[in-house]
Amino acid sequence: MGSAPKKPVIVIPARMASSRLPGKPLADIAGLPMIVQVMRRAEEADIGPVLVACAEEEIAETVRAAGGTALLTRADHPSGSDRVFEAVEAFDPDGAYDAIVNLQGDLPALDPSAIEAVFQPLQNVAVDIATLVAEITDEEELDDENAVKAVVSLAEGESVGRALWFSRLKSPWGNGPHYHHIGLYAYRREALARFVALPPAPLEQRERLEQLRALENGMRIDAAVVDTVPLGVDTPEDLARICRMFVS
Repeated sequence: MGSAPKKPVIVIPARMASSRLPGKPLADIAGLPMIVQVMRRAEEADIGPVLVACAEEEIAETVRAAGGTALLTRADHPSGSDRVFEAVEAFDPDGAYDAIVNLQGDLPALDPSAIEAVFQPLQNVAVDIATLVAEITDEEELDDENAVKAVVSLAEGESVGRALWFSRLKSPWGNGPHYHHIGLYAYRREALARFVALPPAPLEQRERLEQLRALENGMRIDAAVVDTVPLGVDTPEDLARICRMFVS
């Protein structure tokens, strides 16, 4: 079955293309480009080296100018996971790092403790992939298809449980908590290699949720519960809100 991973590396995939906020990685937040703010949060987590996997040279130049490590990757990757895998293989071809944290490049206000939290479920040797969830407290979110729900098997008092399903619909039925899925992942090195080699799966394509590819192919995902959902930046309005948070 293997052992618990001991040497994680954090990889932040970044590309300039964004339908709602073009050039998003270089958007200014409190005097720093957003990708640099996210890199700082990853550095503050202090669990391993931080890499930025860039689709364009201008992102790489920005990261290096801020003292970070940037790796230029193919521009045509179908997903951030593929970009992360290419960067890790280039950075560490000998496989010294046995776990990879995939951190989205649009979470500049992320609490660094969340990065540490997502690594913890991998201490269970049966887990292939770890992720985060937060309990949904806003009733409107339950019916919002843009808010992805995670069905997690959690006994009362537990903070880590097995993720059985992800959906854009409210699930499961009945009384009890519902969980918002936070798209932050930690992979065993071999699990990420397997994942990116798999073709898109039928239910993944139907729900438009990449993590279902892992479940449909028998991989185990466990989720750790955190207190809040970090604010992501997808639109100019999100960017304005984040900027206000940084100056308040």
